[in-house]
Amino acid sequence: MNEFVLATRNGKKLDELRRILDAEGITGLRVLGLEELESRGVPAIPETQETEATFEGNAVAKAVDVARASGLPAVADDSGLEVDALNGMPGVLSARWAGKHGDDGANLELVLGQLSDVPDERRGAAFVCATALVTPDGTETVVRGEWRGTLTREPRGTAGFGYDPIFLPEGQSRTAAELDPQEKDADSHRGRALRLLLPGLRGARESG
Repeated sequence: MNEFVLATRNGKKLDELRRILDAEGITGLRVLGLEELESRGVPAIPETQETEATFEGNAVAKAVDVARASGLPAVADDSGLEVDALNGMPGVLSARWAGKHGDDGANLELVLGQLSDVPDERRGAAFVCATALVTPDGTETVVRGEWRGTLTREPRGTAGFGYDPIFLPEGQSRTAAELDPQEKDADSHRGRALRLLLPGLRGARESG
């Protein structure tokens, strides 16, 4: 069985990728998170700082670091919310928009506050995800998925994370946080990006 590392300690991201691999019928690949890798005795891998100006740049930087440290193919993503009325922000700053990295509640409330006077017809937005696969020999594959929608005025739903409770996907009457995992996987920015990466993952399996 071939293995690769998903460069995250986020259990929800691991679950999502595993569900997508299963749904696409890809067998023989085992997805390891950073904590599982470190439990095998691999020295702790420091979190790569997201200092690049693009989602793609951050994704590649994280995957390169993990591939070098682990000796295994590594997949990493960088994702965020691009709001039309904010000229594409928060973008790569999405996880720390309110100042503290990973404070989902504060980030969400800040965006809602910034859009408080924006009419419904101008509340367009897109979730964006760049995903990179880097093999130990340095080969890089980078893909990008986007999920268009609008932003609600109040959070709705308890599933998902980040800005999901205020993101209403196109064609939906429910926010991303009100969708069940399979529905979200089918349309989400991360799901779309991961499916675009599947040929590279298949190649890693076949060459492994």
